[in-house]
Amino acid sequence: MKNEKNEKNEKNEKEVKAVSGYVYLALVLFLIVFTIGSIVLSRGNPIFFGVVPIVIFIARGFFIVNPNSSKVLVLFGAYKGTVKDNGFFWANPFFTKQKISLRARNFDSERVKVNDKIGNPILINVILVWKVRDTFKAAFDVDKYEEFVRVQTDAAVRKLAGSYPYDSFDDAQSDVTLRSGMDEVNEALENELTERLTMAGIEVMEARIGYLAYAPEIASSMLKRQQAVAIVAARKKIVEGAVGMVEDALQRLSDDKIIDFDDDKKATMISNLMVVLCGDKEVTPVINTGTLHT
Repeated sequence: MKNEKNEKNEKNEKEVKAVSGYVYLALVLFLIVFTIGSIVLSRGNPIFFGVVPIVIFIARGFFIVNPNSSKVLVLFGAYKGTVKDNGFFWANPFFTKQKISLRARNFDSERVKVNDKIGNPILINVILVWKVRDTFKAAFDVDKYEEFVRVQTDAAVRKLAGSYPYDSFDDAQSDVTLRSGMDEVNEALENELTERLTMAGIEVMEARIGYLAYAPEIASSMLKRQQAVAIVAARKKIVEGAVGMVEDALQRLSDDKIIDFDDDKKATMISNLMVVLCGDKEVTPVINTGTLHT
């Protein structure tokens, strides 16, 4: 149980405090001055040249951590910790020090051609805002974590596009589409990316669709389809309004006793009004000098 616990701890980020580099910088400067002075006073005694390798060895331990950055320390293949404090530090010269940025980064993916839920080819890309949360996972659990983000984002986009229709033409029962359900779709995309990138120690801060369109080979056909749907919807509204207006007109004429209509006259009146109200061209008035039936 103890070994399992230690192994688990080694696979998590461990933040450590490094020694201030100014202390060892003062030591290095002292050794340099001491060596130069000793050589001058001893007229070039070679024994003092042995200090030079020591100075070089100590100097290899210096490193700088900038704001929102970190250094992962490894000694002969063993993870020793991560320094996240900002400043000038010194550590064991045998440590290898891998720099990992903790800043938020933007990733604008390439536009990829995929099929939506009902098989229509579409072009889509996403904008991802991310940053490294766990430096151990980013450094050791994946190879080249930045490339890992790119590949997994592409895979998540393809999966997302195949889960929703672009629009609700052929899937009338679908409440959420890529075009109309942006909030739900972006939330699903963010959850998918979070699940994929957690293993690399990556935190997804924001993920949203940046570009969405039909592929060029069907774009013109789909545009006509959208126009047809819009025309049908507009005509439906016009007819609904015209029916109400005709009903009101007949009711007013009857209530005010302006004219009495039999069934034939009502049918003719309704037909004429519907043509006038629903027509897409201007009406040309016709003067009837006879009866309503001639």
